[in-house]
Amino acid sequence: MEKLTAFIDASNYAESVCDHAAWIAGQLGISVELVHVLERSGQAHTNLSGSIGLGARSALLEELAEADAQNAKLAQQRGRLLLEAAVERLSVEGVTAVTTKMRNGDFVEAIEDVGSDSRLIVIGKRGEGADFASGHLGSNLERAVRTAKRPVFVAARAFKPIHKVLIAYDGGASAEKAVERVTSSPILEKTDVTLLAVCKESDQLAQKAADAVKRLAAANVAARLVIRPGHAETVIEEVTAEEKTDLLVMGAYGHSRIRTLVIGSTTTAVLRACKIPVLLVR
Repeated sequence: MEKLTAFIDASNYAESVCDHAAWIAGQLGISVELVHVLERSGQAHTNLSGSIGLGARSALLEELAEADAQNAKLAQQRGRLLLEAAVERLSVEGVTAVTTKMRNGDFVEAIEDVGSDSRLIVIGKRGEGADFASGHLGSNLERAVRTAKRPVFVAARAFKPIHKVLIAYDGGASAEKAVERVTSSPILEKTDVTLLAVCKESDQLAQKAADAVKRLAAANVAARLVIRPGHAETVIEEVTAEEKTDLLVMGAYGHSRIRTLVIGSTTTAVLRACKIPVLLVR
């Protein structure tokens, strides 16, 4: 049975990840794999002051090792509770085909290991280590998207059903795949679609965007074309607000001004500004 893989932690986005995963799985009739990653603490205890006596240093190392073991045990217990709560939340939403996995290591490595049997990866916009007050997204999100072999669905803070979709189109290969994704998805083909090209009407991109809209129409997806000049991140934010968009779909890598959306500071600006989910397609 086809599945999607959802990553959860103790952040405020965990419930939203579960709700989005449940909605998508219910619409597509697929199972859900829930994954919680016990990331390495990165703390080393061997750099002790040389002024400490050998016996005292050995005793301290033993105490620190015991503390690490206890912390690891507590982290595993917390992880199991998180997964159990997530399974219960999915069950309430009618999704019972659920498997769970808890793994040690790096979050990005876990994303990379998601196999081709997963149709989609669902993650929260921010993890539990992010600074919510400052709106900091952290480095994991960009690294995860660059690493992922499957499309990545970045869940917003709160769930709502998807009725209006905006495709950010720049004419690149990943943007074409984003268009293809909309035409082939049983969920997205039923939505109200707008295709946005950030350019002037006279630009070559405008014609490519018009051709993309024709391909959508040929696949029975009625899409409206919007051509607007400006800075990509600003225009995308403006149009999603104007259109009351429920989901932004775009290529994970692109050309021109949209290119840096998942490579540099622009991705932080867009994902911070957007209060809606983002589907990133490679």
